[in-house]
Amino acid sequence: MADTINEVKPVKITETILRDAHQSLIATRMTTEQMLPIIDKMDKVGYNAVECWGGATFDACLRFLKEDPWDRLRKLKDGFKNTKLQMLFRGQNILGYRPYADDVVEYFVQKSIANGIDIIRIFDCLNDIRNLETAVKAANKEGGHAQVALSYTLGDAYTLDYWKNMAKEIEEMGANSICIKDMAGLLLPNEATKLVKVLKEGTKLPIELHTHYTSGVASMTYMKAVEAGCDIIDTAMSPLSMGTSQPATEVMAKVFEGTPYDPHLDQSLLAEIADYFRPLREEWIRTGRLDPKVMGVNIKTLLYQVPGGMLSNLVSQLKEMKAEDKYDAVLEEVPRVRKDFGEPPLVTPSSQIVGTQAVLNVVLGERYKSLTKESKDLLLGKYGKTVKPFNPEVQKKAIDLTGEQPITCRFADTLEPELDKLEAEMKQWKQQDEDVLSYALFPQVATDFFKYREAQQHKIDPATAKDGAYPV
Repeated sequence: MADTINEVKPVKITETILRDAHQSLIATRMTTEQMLPIIDKMDKVGYNAVECWGGATFDACLRFLKEDPWDRLRKLKDGFKNTKLQMLFRGQNILGYRPYADDVVEYFVQKSIANGIDIIRIFDCLNDIRNLETAVKAANKEGGHAQVALSYTLGDAYTLDYWKNMAKEIEEMGANSICIKDMAGLLLPNEATKLVKVLKEGTKLPIELHTHYTSGVASMTYMKAVEAGCDIIDTAMSPLSMGTSQPATEVMAKVFEGTPYDPHLDQSLLAEIADYFRPLREEWIRTGRLDPKVMGVNIKTLLYQVPGGMLSNLVSQLKEMKAEDKYDAVLEEVPRVRKDFGEPPLVTPSSQIVGTQAVLNVVLGERYKSLTKESKDLLLGKYGKTVKPFNPEVQKKAIDLTGEQPITCRFADTLEPELDKLEAEMKQWKQQDEDVLSYALFPQVATDFFKYREAQQHKIDPATAKDGAYPV
């Protein structure tokens, strides 16, 4: 039945090199200055969209690059005259690591669209629909395209019917399209066929597929998905493709060339764009920013369901604790913690919560001897509802440690509006409306950036500032 419904049409391509590709391979360190010279050529390709903002870019701009992320967005919008700009948005967590009040979510969506974003890809780390509603409504109100992402994962609760029902709910919520967000590269080719077909039966919305090459199957998965009716795929220009990034744009365009799915991208133009990024890649390799480890295939992804970014995070945590020899033990502990925590998909911030707890369990030599604040919050329902119940013994530890009872409502319903309070806290630094949102997400990091910005504007050398307030 599904085959007759789906008319064969060209696949569209969303380019990720300005966001997820460099987030996955070089810890989100591409600067705006490195992006701007190639935008004119990228704008002529005919992409469905260019993903260039959101995710970890906001944090990295402020924390490491000493850039204003809002300024980056405005510059990108100025350069992309013909191409839609897309961002990744963590539902009620926005681009931060905790749930925010609705007024902050609504204002962030409003300002994102006002500054140049066309498509907002909204996901929740637990696939709790309630955590998506505010952002979807806000995007619709501002005339943006609200794309809701299903955080794809494996487990006996995640059946085809589960995904099909979720797709129906997303359509009813008012989303404009659906993305299968396979952050760990877990979706195998034949499963992609089944999943896309069942989603097409459940919804009339366009379906986009986002995956990572970490497990080595992504290109084959894309081919099967497109043949099953997937409308859009996410790819990265070849210098920052493969490994923990996406399949290469030029390769996928070539694969479908001459078929009914041909995206009709100009290979000579794509080659010029690749030529621009290749020296940057060589520089990142030379300076150690691009670690060859993230360029290979890691089959442990399929064994432990650990996304590539989470793997590198675990390694750095163990290095800091001088416990690198515990790496394999931690990888084995991750699925056990995930099960105790209600089997959530492993994506920001649930991946960090589960990963850090697994590290503690192994390094301390006793499971749940210490619970992180985030683990406690997750077990108390503050991040939302998980698909499976929590391990009651582990949840009891969180209750005993905090003295709080678990909540079953949407956590944001318990939060007072935050914007006025945030405005009051940071008013001395405010130079634009958007500054309050930077502060809302990362108070200390944003304050450090505001001090740095002021030092630059007054031509003060941050290193010699009297109070040492201007970090370099």
